[in-house]
Amino acid sequence: MKPIGPLMREHRFIERMVALMDKELARIGEENDVNTSFIEVAVDFFRSYADRTHHGKEEDILFRELGRKQLSPEHKKVMDELIAEHVSGRKTVASLNSAKMSYTQGNAGALEDIKACLQELVRFYPAHIEKEDKHFFYPSMEYFSRQEQDDMLEEFWEFDRKLIHEKYQGIVKDLEKKTA
Repeated sequence: MKPIGPLMREHRFIERMVALMDKELARIGEENDVNTSFIEVAVDFFRSYADRTHHGKEEDILFRELGRKQLSPEHKKVMDELIAEHVSGRKTVASLNSAKMSYTQGNAGALEDIKACLQELVRFYPAHIEKEDKHFFYPSMEYFSRQEQDDMLEEFWEFDRKLIHEKYQGIVKDLEKKTA
């Protein structure tokens, strides 16, 4: 298996969440109300799974290793775009969380901010995923030997094994700070 295999499987999972967000967006439009529990789950999903788990493997492993190679100008440009898109996605998720918090505190105007963030994420992720799947992942593998690809895949598995501990250690540290 190539290292892009797990990344592309993760894309299919992210697409499922994006479809659910699109349904929630339609429901918000019909009912003019937000299911804040759904938004909390969506924010956690994008922070923990899409960003830390998935983008973490891309940025911390694949892009790091590609950065050690002599990339063509086109591949370097696309990789830089992908990194910038990850940053933009993080900002949109943070804005969604802020809008949700504002809405739960009684700011009815935050409904429009929530809708705008959901619309942006529903627009952004399919295009971002397509760029990676169809225009970057396969050509990027040509820079690596079979052994380098196997090593990267092993590093992906190790990365995933550590994530649950990282997440909950962070949660406990945050709670300790709040109760100190």
